[in-house]
Amino acid sequence: MKTYYPKPSDIKKKWYIIDAENKVLGKVAAEAAKLLRGKHKPYFTPSGDCGDNVIVVNAEKAIVTGKKMDEKVYYWHSGYKGGLKQMTYRQMLQRHPTRAMEWAIWGMLPHNRLGRKIFKHLKVYAGSEHKHQAQNPEVWEIKD
Repeated sequence: MKTYYPKPSDIKKKWYIIDAENKVLGKVAAEAAKLLRGKHKPYFTPSGDCGDNVIVVNAEKAIVTGKKMDEKVYYWHSGYKGGLKQMTYRQMLQRHPTRAMEWAIWGMLPHNRLGRKIFKHLKVYAGSEHKHQAQNPEVWEIKD
């Protein structure tokens, strides 16, 4: 039996919108990563881009459980000696309200050139307004 590999003409990309208000950050990120990869489609291929475009709104209103608001720390390095930077989740929400959601979704995608290509199909907004009405996005409900 031959393995089916979808052709680019067979792949139909849709737009989905996820409302993160009062939803757990990790659950929203997992659903968004699943849609971006295309794992919900019957013709999913791990080495191909067969996923959809995802819009996440109300990213700043996503919740975290436990003491993560003050104890979850994000680290990055500037590239210079002694350039280790850190920021708590609360500080991240104040300075960059969408970045925590973007980093959570990025961590669930493959860390290679396919993952970088797929990540470009993600749009994250802090509030409820977005500029993609022309794409007619469908609402994707997250089951709790």
